[in-house]
Amino acid sequence: MTHHIDTSLVHIGSGAFDPETKTAAVSLPAVRTSTVRFESLDALEKIQAQRAQGKHVVTYGISGLDTHRALEEIFNTLEGGNYCVLSPSGLASIHLLFISLLKSGDHALVSDGIYGPMRTLDQDLLKGLGIEVSYFSPQYDDLVSLIRPNTKLVYVESPSSLLFEMLDIPAIGRVTKQHNIPLAVDNTWGSSHIYKPLALGADISLVAGTKYIAGHSDLLMGALITRRDDLAALMHRTQYAIGNAVSGDDVWLALRGVRTIAVRMPHHANSALTVCAFLVTQPHVTRIYHPAWPQDTGFALWQRDCSGSNGMLSVEFNCTAEKLKPVVNALTLFGIGFSWGGFESLVQWVSPTALKPHRAWQGQDHGVLRLHIGLESVDDLIADLKQALSLLNNS
Repeated sequence: MTHHIDTSLVHIGSGAFDPETKTAAVSLPAVRTSTVRFESLDALEKIQAQRAQGKHVVTYGISGLDTHRALEEIFNTLEGGNYCVLSPSGLASIHLLFISLLKSGDHALVSDGIYGPMRTLDQDLLKGLGIEVSYFSPQYDDLVSLIRPNTKLVYVESPSSLLFEMLDIPAIGRVTKQHNIPLAVDNTWGSSHIYKPLALGADISLVAGTKYIAGHSDLLMGALITRRDDLAALMHRTQYAIGNAVSGDDVWLALRGVRTIAVRMPHHANSALTVCAFLVTQPHVTRIYHPAWPQDTGFALWQRDCSGSNGMLSVEFNCTAEKLKPVVNALTLFGIGFSWGGFESLVQWVSPTALKPHRAWQGQDHGVLRLHIGLESVDDLIADLKQALSLLNNS
């Protein structure tokens, strides 16, 4: 019987019944080990042969055990994939993606609204390895004209990291398939639950499970999900080669968190829209960046491609970024921080230099705040925003 995905989330990874006592733990225990034992040399040789074929089998603790397999199954179920490779963080997954698919002399095209640390990875590591990265705007640039003979990867984030620019993944996917180039999509915003890049034409979906998958701001986690055997083999081999291991305890925490994503995400999303409705009435707000907001330029794509939304939004003000610093400091319920996806509300003062590489940014000298709307009472959050924004009336 095929169940709704939210039902599967509750039951995947449940403990198996003991054959003697006929009892089972509701939640699979965290399996922690560095060493794996084999029943015989024949069993060991069989596993080693499977690894040589690129299969994701266990020969040592780096590959993970039962707890890891359960979380991988959840990611595959959510994304519609066949293979999942876990990493210690979202950024570690980006690193694993590039090192697995590219070598010296290769070229990658990356959307200009990508997660900021990707540019640091490019400058501090990839350039030294002879891997060239070019940044493009999916909205303004002609992707076909940017493809080179040595272009081996197209990597985008949708929606984008600071301005939540929705990308037309099916259109991008048609181009990459015509040129036989893998398309990878950072799906951290959708967190595998409300957005399905593989179904839209991507070859790899990348998710920072640190965010909504975990949901409690208590772990770091990344995942790469694909349907393609060839890409999975490359990523599995590279993961093992660089020792990219994930703690069994962190995996268990992610399993615990993801079971409630179906109820957490709508709460975040509904509160975010309520906050948007408040913000649009404020005299100093000039634009709201949130794909589920009807006035957002990506609203039509969001309606077509997504099954829900979350608590992330950015707000543009008709003042400089410097004038927004007292507003940030005056907030009492919004913590100042760079992450999101947990139960708590957060605010990020967006540096103007971080916005400059985004072709979608047209705000010139305007300031931007990025908000994560948490699980607090939305009335309390609005009251907090109102008192902090009142400082702009006196500036």
